[in-house]
Amino acid sequence: MAGSDIFVITMQSLFHLAYHVTDLDEARRFYGGVLGCREGRSTDTWVDFDFFGHQISLHLGHPFAVSNTGKVGHHMVPMPHLGVILLKPDWKALAERLKAANTRFVLEPQVRFEGEPGEQWTMFFHDPSGNPIEVKGFTSWEAVYEH
Repeated sequence: MAGSDIFVITMQSLFHLAYHVTDLDEARRFYGGVLGCREGRSTDTWVDFDFFGHQISLHLGHPFAVSNTGKVGHHMVPMPHLGVILLKPDWKALAERLKAANTRFVLEPQVRFEGEPGEQWTMFFHDPSGNPIEVKGFTSWEAVYEH
């Protein structure tokens, strides 16, 4: 490729992530009940969920180690973490759902980079096993990659 050529992947795909949780019943209550994710296949040692259009597989085991080492703006956020990007109205609805479920936030729902390219709404919280999750909200899909 020449220096100015850009390679863009245009195929349709879904993201898959498998990670550990300590209790499948707690995971079902949180991912299915609180987040509203549809449950898929399962056994006595794992369960799949439709995580906002992507597949997560939660397996019994020891969750990965996390630490607040990700610097975003003026905040240190949990790393590693998984997340999802929603359009702003859906983000607001999920934030209200999480608040109604008395979710403890690592980073309360808020706007960051206000008035700048990449303006976004964000919130961080943990699942019952301590896995960190970030949910971002944008006004449009095009705004996700603005710079």
